[in-house]
Amino acid sequence: MDQKKGLSGAEKFAYGIGAVGKDMVYMLSASYVLYYFQDIMGVSAIAMGIILLVARVFDAFNDPIMGVIVAKTKTKWGKFRPWLMIGTITNAVVLIMMFAAPPSLDGKGLVAYAAVTYILWGITYTMMDIPYWSMIPAFTEGGKEREGLSALARSCAGVGSAIVTIVTVMSVSFLGSALAGKTTETSTKEYKTSSIASSVFVVYLDEEGNETSEVREYYPSDTDLTINVTGSERLFNGVEVKEGEKVTTGVISVSSDSADVTFNVSGVDMTDGRISLSADKADPSMMTVVLYGHHSEDEALQSDLSLRGTIDIDSNLEVERVGFKYFSMIIGVLFVIFIAVTCICIKEKSSVDMQTASVGQMFKALVQNDQAMTVVLTIVLFNTATYITSNLLIYFFKYDLAGNNWQGNYTLFNTFAGGVQILAMMLFFPLLRKAFNTIKIFYIGVFSAIGGYFILLAIALGGAKSVYPYFVPGFFIMGAVGILNVICTVFLANTVDYGELKNRRRDESVIFSMQTFVVKLASGVAALVASICLAVFNIQKSSDGIKTPLVLASAVRDMASGADTAIDNSSVVGLRLVMTLAPILVLFIALMIFKSRYILTDKKLEEISSELKTRS
Repeated sequence: MDQKKGLSGAEKFAYGIGAVGKDMVYMLSASYVLYYFQDIMGVSAIAMGIILLVARVFDAFNDPIMGVIVAKTKTKWGKFRPWLMIGTITNAVVLIMMFAAPPSLDGKGLVAYAAVTYILWGITYTMMDIPYWSMIPAFTEGGKEREGLSALARSCAGVGSAIVTIVTVMSVSFLGSALAGKTTETSTKEYKTSSIASSVFVVYLDEEGNETSEVREYYPSDTDLTINVTGSERLFNGVEVKEGEKVTTGVISVSSDSADVTFNVSGVDMTDGRISLSADKADPSMMTVVLYGHHSEDEALQSDLSLRGTIDIDSNLEVERVGFKYFSMIIGVLFVIFIAVTCICIKEKSSVDMQTASVGQMFKALVQNDQAMTVVLTIVLFNTATYITSNLLIYFFKYDLAGNNWQGNYTLFNTFAGGVQILAMMLFFPLLRKAFNTIKIFYIGVFSAIGGYFILLAIALGGAKSVYPYFVPGFFIMGAVGILNVICTVFLANTVDYGELKNRRRDESVIFSMQTFVVKLASGVAALVASICLAVFNIQKSSDGIKTPLVLASAVRDMASGADTAIDNSSVVGLRLVMTLAPILVLFIALMIFKSRYILTDKKLEEISSELKTRS
C-alpha cells in the first residue's frame, strides 16, 4: 500500500469551499421552495408537500444507481471530479429555473412546473453530491485525518447553510425591490368607492400604531375616493379564495404590507400610509377599502363625515417572485465557482482502481452493512426533525410573531442561529472531542436539541412577541444541529471500513449515496408534514390578508365590536405544537434506534483498522 502524505492546507480549503457552495444551494431549496411555490406563486400546500415527497421517493432509486455509475467511472481526471463538475453546472441551471417560474402559469400548469423542476433539481444534485462525499474515504486515511476532514467539510457546509438562511429574506426583498419594476410589465387601474356595493372604513390606531376597536364606517354616498392601483397582470388576474364551502375566483387583494401607499384624503396628506383593499375582478364595484391613519392624523380622518380624495397604491406583489429569481442566479454562479476550485485542487489519491459491482450486489452490500443502515436511519430522522422546524419557521415569524418588521426579526434570529451552528461545528465539537468520544457527543447533541424544543414550546405558548427570548432555544437547537451534522458524517465514513471488513468490499460511493438520499428524503417528509400543518390549521388562509370584499368588511365590523380578529387561536397553537412536538418525537425515535444498534466505538474502530491492515 502506498504511503500517503497528509492533506495540504490548499486541499482542505478547496474541499471546504465546495461544501460551502453545495449547501448554499441545498438550503435554498430545502428551506424556501415550499414558501416560494405556496406563498408567492399560489400552489396549494398539500400539492407541494406531495411533490416534494414523491421526488424524494424517486431518489430512492436514483441515488444508489448514481453511486454505481460513479464507482464504474474511469477517466484521466478520476472517477469523482467529472461527475462533480457536471452535476454542479446542471444543478445550478435547474435551481435558477425552479425559482423562475413563469408568472403566467396557474393551476395545473404551475403544479406541473414545480414538480418537473424539483425532480430535475434532485437528480442533478445527486450527480454532484455523491461524488463529493465519496471523495472523503477516497483521498484520506481512516481515523483522525478522515474525521478531521469530515468535521471541516460539515463545518463549511454549515457555513453555506447559515449564509443562505441569514441573507435570503432580506436579499430577496432588496433584489426584488430594485429589479421588479424593470423586469415586470405593470399597468394602472382606477377604482371608485361611490358605488353602492363598496364599503369604506377608517380604523383608529393607538400611539404604537396598533389597530384598535375604534372604527368608523362610511356609507357609499359619503365617499368619493379615487384609488389608483399600479401592479402586474398577476395582481389584476386575482386569486382564488376558499371560505368554507364557497370558492371565489378573481379576488384582487392589496395592502400596505405588499405595496407603497400614498393618499390625500380629507386634508390628510400621507406617504407610506396603511390600507387594505379587496375587490372582485368580475365586478370591481364590489369593493372594500380600509384606511389606517398615523397617530395624530387619525382624528382628522375620524372626525370627517365624508371622505374625499385620491389614493395611489404601487403593488409590490412581484418583489419576492423577482427577488428569488435573481437571488437563485447569484447562488448558482457562486456554486459553480466554489466547486470548480474543489475540482482543480483535489487529487484522488486512493481507491482509483476500486472494483465495481452490479446494482444488485451494491444493494446487497448495503443491506449487509447493518451499521450503515443504522446511521442512515439516524440521519433521516435527525434531518426530518430539523427540516420540519426550518420549513415552518418562516410562517411562524410571518404569521404568528407577525408585525411589519417580521422579515428583519426573521433575519436577526437566523443570523444568531446560523452563528451558533457554525460555532458548534468549528469550536464546540473540537472542544467536546477532547473530553468525550463521538458517541457521547452524539447523545449530548440529541438531548440539547430536545431540551431546546421544550424551551421553544414554553416560550411560544407563553405568547412572547419579541424575537430575543427565542435566542435561548435557538442556541440549544442550532448548537445541536451543528454538532450532529459533523458526528453523523463521521459515523457514516466509519461504516465504510466496517463494510470492507464484513463484506470484503469498499463501497464508499454507495454508502455516501445513501447520505444524499436520506437527507433529501428527510426534507421531503418534513415538507409534507409542514404542508399538512399549513393546510389543517389554515395558517396562510387565516393570516395572509387575502379576503373577499364581504369577508374583509365583516372582519372590520367584528373588530369594531371587540371581537378577536387576529389569526385564529387554534391555528396559532397548531403551528406552535407541530414545529416543536413533532421534532421532539422524531428525535426520541432516532435516539432509541441509535442506542440499540450502533456498535462502532473508538475501540471497535481501532480493531477494524488493525484487521484491515493485516489483510493488505
